[in-house]
Formats: sequence, structure tokens, C-alpha cells
Amino acid sequence: MNLRETLTWRDIAEIPSLLEAFSARAGALGRTAVRSSDRTVYLVGRGSSGTATLFAKYIWEEYAGTITNFIHPHSIFEARKPLNFRRAAVWAFSQSGRSQDIVACLRRLMGWGARGVAVTNEADLKNNPLARLAGRHILLSGSKELPVAATKSFILQLWAVLWTAQTWSRCFRPADFRSAVKAAAAAAQETYGGEELVRRVKRANMLGFVGRGPFNAVAEDSALKFREMAMAHALGYSAAEFLHGPVGAYTKKDLVFLFSPSAAVPEDIKRVIKALKERGTPYKVVLPPRGVRFPFNCIPVDIRMKLLALRLALAKGLDPDNPRGLKKVTPTF
Repeated sequence: MNLRETLTWRDIAEIPSLLEAFSARAGALGRTAVRSSDRTVYLVGRGSSGTATLFAKYIWEEYAGTITNFIHPHSIFEARKPLNFRRAAVWAFSQSGRSQDIVACLRRLMGWGARGVAVTNEADLKNNPLARLAGRHILLSGSKELPVAATKSFILQLWAVLWTAQTWSRCFRPADFRSAVKAAAAAAQETYGGEELVRRVKRANMLGFVGRGPFNAVAEDSALKFREMAMAHALGYSAAEFLHGPVGAYTKKDLVFLFSPSAAVPEDIKRVIKALKERGTPYKVVLPPRGVRFPFNCIPVDIRMKLLALRLALAKGLDPDNPRGLKKVTPTF
């Protein structure tokens, strides 16, 4: 199978134009991007959408002065007494808008007084119970979801998070968004690391992805895509979390990707490098493309990793468009 014949590549190739389209209508976020009166929000999501909420926590707390709290549906369903969510803002992330537990969780929270916001990639409200329930819908794109591991929808969720921070606090420059779109277009067409990197990844028994701050979300979702597309044993970590034990599991037969937010590698990533060298574990520092400021450089780096996972799947003779165990809408109860 040729890379550009896959649905996954088609999904990735759409990303730059969809980012531009979202930017063109980002002004509407002023009406839908609600926060509580004390500038707090609650976040809920599963899978890649759950990882996008991690990105939101970093961005909104670091740049938009907005405290974010994660909701775990199980605790909501098992709560012995009603919880006080009166006037609280709950953002529910779901690519399809049909994740049963997310819909049920938001319904219960709204019953307790919460205001809902749905972040989905489904424009047809007949097929989007989450958006119908929330009443406030942030539509990621008009491009239909393909039956592949989430690529465009995940990056559009990150993009919506960045634009929301801009709506709330004017913390970024217009040029930051433009440069990220340009870098995304370049990343979607490049072959990061060449065939040599694919061979290194293929030889590794276990893959690790380590990032700090917003790059922690990129690390988590990169690992998920390597598991889904290429059936690789891959895990994502924050730099601090990795040094608190997991580093001990990595050997000379493994490979760890380290995401740096700039050409100047930060001290916490350097500490990870030191620990890996002591164990003789191979690693690769992934530097962001030039000309894109942090945290916008998360976008092209994430695209690089998605494409690398796709290339690995093909090198292993797998069909990345039909990954085992993956469903776009996963029944969880």
C-alpha cells in the first residue's frame, strides 16, 4: 500500500486548509466559549479527545488565566449525592459527538446546573447528541470523520483550544496562527527522519514519547497513534513523570522521543537525556521547525509523529486504515 493512497494520509493532508477555515470563523467563539464567573472550566473527554483536554489545561492555565479541572465520568455516575455544578462551565470533547459516556456524563452535570459546551467534528445535529444536549457547539470542521485513527480532528481540537485562549485573553499574535498553518502544510508533505528513522523505530522493542507542558499532550497522543496504527508498544509521559520510575523500564533495545519546545533544549529534557545515557537507551530529540513560536509549534510536531506512525505501519505490512481494536465511536457502558 502506498502512503498517499491511505485514508489516514488523506486525513492528515486536509489539516492545513481546515486550520485556515477554523481561523476564518474563530470570531464566533465569543458566543460559545463560556467560563464560570470565577474563570474556571471543567473538561471531559476520552481517547484522543481526552488528550486534547490535557492540552487545554496547559494552554488555558498558562496563557488565559483559566483554572481547568478534569472530570472522570465514573465518579460522576457513582456520586452518592448531587454535586454542586451550578453555573459551572463544562466542556465536553468528542470527535463524533456520540460517545455514550461523555453524553451521559454531561447530561448529569447539566442536571446539576452546569452549562455545557460541546467540541466535536460532526456538523449534523441529528447525529450529534452531545452538541444537541450542550446547546453550545464548537464545530471543528465541515470535513467528515474518516474511519481511521484521529488525526485531523485531534489537531483541530488543539487549534480550537489555542483560539479559545486568544478569545479570552488576547495572549497570542495573529502571526502565530499564520505561521502554524504554514508549518503544518510543510509537515504534512515532509518525510521526517527519512527511512533510517523508520528502521530505528521498527527495531525498537518499546517506544517512549516525552514532552513538557503542552508537548506532554503531543507525547501522549503520539504514543496512542503508534499503538493504534502500527501496533507498537508505545507510551507517552511528561518529563517529570518519566523520571519518577518509568525510565527504569527502558533498555538498549528501546527508543525514546524527546520533544523540545525550542532549539534550546530545556533543563528537564536534559535530565531525561542524562538518565537515558546512563542506561544506554537510544533516544531522539525532536526539535520544532523554525519560525513557529511555542506553543504553536506543537501542531507541526504532532503532524510529524502521526505521519511517522503511518509510515511505520506500512513498513510493518499493516493496514493503518483498519487498525485492530479501534472504533470511532466506542461503547463504554
